[in-house]
Amino acid sequence: MARRRRRPWYRRRAYRLARTAVLTVVLVTAGHRIVHREGHGVGTAAPAPEPRTVAAGDARPGATGPASAPTPSPSARPRTTRTATPAPRPARTSAPPRTLPRSPATRIVIPYIGVDADLMDLGLDGERRLTTPPEDKPELAGWYTDGPSPGEPGTAIAVGHLDTNTGPAVFGGLGELKRGKRVEVRRADGRTAVYTVDAIKSYEKDKFPNRLVYGTRNRPELRLITCGGNYDRRTGYSGNVVVFAHLTGTREPARKG
Repeated sequence: MARRRRRPWYRRRAYRLARTAVLTVVLVTAGHRIVHREGHGVGTAAPAPEPRTVAAGDARPGATGPASAPTPSPSARPRTTRTATPAPRPARTSAPPRTLPRSPATRIVIPYIGVDADLMDLGLDGERRLTTPPEDKPELAGWYTDGPSPGEPGTAIAVGHLDTNTGPAVFGGLGELKRGKRVEVRRADGRTAVYTVDAIKSYEKDKFPNRLVYGTRNRPELRLITCGGNYDRRTGYSGNVVVFAHLTGTREPARKG
């Protein structure tokens, strides 16, 4: 009787069952990973902080030449990420307001902080520093007369005291202004230049950005300046508060009758 020939190991039933089990586990695991990745999709990166620009150079009021700022490095610029939805269309911007011819400033009105004050003429002292209204007249604000008048192209400057020994002065609430609020400056010819606040900044006096504040601009802009920072009885305030605004409208004088 012939001896029965043994099957090779790779054809045995136990090997085939083990192979089937291993393949099943591999396929199930791979399928789970694919579904897991597809279910989460592509995430959105957190927005990078906006780059900051610091004006360079130095200028006194009345200096000419545009303000300059270094270009942000590529690493500081915001990163863009692809999204499934289309980007919104930019809002339509209205035409810039008509600029006005030269006429002296007479009064400043800031409804949000309750300012309604006369404006006096201001100039430069012997060291070419901008002067301020008299300390015994805290209700007055001042206009730098050698700069642009209200509504003219360029950077117009108004200055007022923050407080006195007895209470707030004309610009005591300047730091409370908010972006988008209105500043009105009335002129000797009866017209009114209407400015909208862009920003409110505080600077230490030894780091005051003269060119950023006083530098010439192509469009009509406004700076409101008062004291700020810490107060010392010997040296006074350590800094300044500056309001940045630009012209957004003009009003003609009211018709009589």
